[in-house]
Amino acid sequence: MRNIRVAVIGAGPAGIYAADILTKEHPEARVDVIERLPAPYGLVRYGVAPDHPRIKEIIKALRRVLDRDGIRFLGNVDYGTDIDLDDLRELYDAVVFSTGAMSDRTLDIPGIDLEGSHGAADFVSWYAGHPDVPTEWPLDAAQVAVVGAGNVALDVARMLAKPADEQLTTEVADNVYQGLKANRATDVHVFARRGPAEIKFSPMELRELAHSPSIDVLVEEEGFQIDDDGQSRISSNKGTRLVVDTLLKYLEAEPTGAPHRIHIHMCQNPVEVLGEDGRVVGIRTEKTEMDGTGNARGTGEFVDHPVQAVYRAVGYRSSALPGLPFDESRGVLPNDAGCVVDEDGFAVTGVYTTGWVKRGPVGLIGHTKSDANETVTNLLADLDKLPAPTATDDLLVRLAERGVDATDWEGWARLDAHELGLGEAAGRERVKVVPREEMLRVSRG
Repeated sequence: MRNIRVAVIGAGPAGIYAADILTKEHPEARVDVIERLPAPYGLVRYGVAPDHPRIKEIIKALRRVLDRDGIRFLGNVDYGTDIDLDDLRELYDAVVFSTGAMSDRTLDIPGIDLEGSHGAADFVSWYAGHPDVPTEWPLDAAQVAVVGAGNVALDVARMLAKPADEQLTTEVADNVYQGLKANRATDVHVFARRGPAEIKFSPMELRELAHSPSIDVLVEEEGFQIDDDGQSRISSNKGTRLVVDTLLKYLEAEPTGAPHRIHIHMCQNPVEVLGEDGRVVGIRTEKTEMDGTGNARGTGEFVDHPVQAVYRAVGYRSSALPGLPFDESRGVLPNDAGCVVDEDGFAVTGVYTTGWVKRGPVGLIGHTKSDANETVTNLLADLDKLPAPTATDDLLVRLAERGVDATDWEGWARLDAHELGLGEAAGRERVKVVPREEMLRVSRG
């Protein structure tokens, strides 16, 4: 087997799975997993709500991969700033980009740029303790709208409605806890443009809304439409059936008088964010009806809802990468089964992609594994055509010459232990460190 060096850009699940499969399929491979943050794990660490610890069980498997011989973690290294594609081509046989999707998709309706209108991805980054977002978040709205019909919308609604003290059993960062303590939200309205059989909630996420004794979940009867097509979905799909059953239970339940409420509105399509003096004062929705094909059509009847903040949870989007082609319409690196292609459809030699930046922000962990397997299979099939690296130095040498303070696996182990120690002192499993400089200081020991 040919000895090869491969760089994987992005240390989320997609990149780590690619490194795992590559070193198992080609034992002579040496893989550097390069991450712009000082900590690994991507959206598992920075895209999951702190009160979802069981979802983070995947970190245990990811840790075992990064701890293996043949795989090296390099953190606090930003592609496009600290290194570029020329560096990577000189030092590695191939490069796999797995940079994920961290930005919000746009919602092109009037008023979306008013003060008090936010992207859900930004809010998620804040409450997950991401080091590159402001440490404070405005939480002065009593009535809030969340636009979207997926699990991110439910996470946002739950985090806005749940009292801060109920987060003290989690790894919530101190600045996030203090911010949530000042949260004034009492009513959170979730708007979905389609009906209960078409909504994209997962059964578990939907049930968890009611786990807090401080929250009543209220499903609005108007808009609870199930046509023949919807009934077929319920009959043929267990997940859909469980979601609809849970929505029905919420619909039929009597309110308990809890101090916080999550209202779920279906067949309501947001068409405008209403403002006054530059700030959000409401959201206008158009009532919709199901058209028999799983889609919704407008009825021409509009409703205004008084709210002081709006969160759009309409999906994530990947960002373009310097030196690489980018499909702006789909928000992905253009590729053929993981092989990056240029605007004419020709393969970019030695450049591959996996994860959400490859296929878009859809799918679960199982999809990520099969996705990485496809990319690695094609990379290994191309080995005879890939030019060998022209440079003999190590990436760490170049980074040191440029003054880049890269972290390594031992540094992450120190930061990990430090956070666990903070948690133990507070009677919790972990307390997350947020400021980048503090993360680097702890990593350096």
